[in-house]
Amino acid sequence: MSNKQQAPIEQLIEIMATLRDPNQGCPWDRKQTFASIVPHTIEEAYEVADAIEQQDWNDVREELGDLLFQIIFYSQMGKEQGLFDFNDVVNGLNEKLTRRHPHVFGETDFADDAAINANWEAEKAKERDAKGLDSSLLANIPLALPALSRADKIQKRCAKHGFDWDSVGPVVDKVKEELDEVMDEVIQVSVDHSKVEEEMGDLLFSVVNLSRHLQVKPEQALQRANKKFERRFREVEKNVLEQGRHIDECSLEMLDAEWDKVKERER
Repeated sequence: MSNKQQAPIEQLIEIMATLRDPNQGCPWDRKQTFASIVPHTIEEAYEVADAIEQQDWNDVREELGDLLFQIIFYSQMGKEQGLFDFNDVVNGLNEKLTRRHPHVFGETDFADDAAINANWEAEKAKERDAKGLDSSLLANIPLALPALSRADKIQKRCAKHGFDWDSVGPVVDKVKEELDEVMDEVIQVSVDHSKVEEEMGDLLFSVVNLSRHLQVKPEQALQRANKKFERRFREVEKNVLEQGRHIDECSLEMLDAEWDKVKERER
């Protein structure tokens, strides 16, 4: 079958196999392992998210292709080691999605979204039991997730089973309490940095909880805050440079004044 007659996914699989070919493949691709590819996969996932945030749809298409390539890469290495191939990945996904959506692909009816979510979680629990995995409600939350996202996911898991405040007031109180505990450690005569770090962790965890109760995704909120700060700071740098000064020559008061001007122009 010629490349023109091949389905695009089949051509991609063939390209990947050629890249990994021991004789004519690419030296870089040939030496990669499952572990060495992981950082690239995480980076590509973030690039997809960033392209969506920018609403650059051509870039989204391209970045999704790069992310798909990661899956093809893992599948090729799995095939080489006799573990699995791309068809195994797709077949497993098809079976799982069909089984987890009996209200779509079967005759089961659920009363509302809560019932659908409960069934989803029950199916996941069955899968863990069948595999002999950790049966905790917090099992299978990836350690590699960004800390803010993982905290959010942990809290959501617990909330689904009743371990949660039912209003935002106590959540705000908890944030204030954790902030006080940070400062209690900071003002000690002999500051124990490990305790400060621990209390800061508790504070951040409580802020994630507040974000969740306000229906704000903490990772996205912080990403936007980072971008806003960077945009404003770049403008401060530009303004200072136009005044014939270097930023290192400016006092904090001068920089704060420029920062306030930038904020005022954005209003």
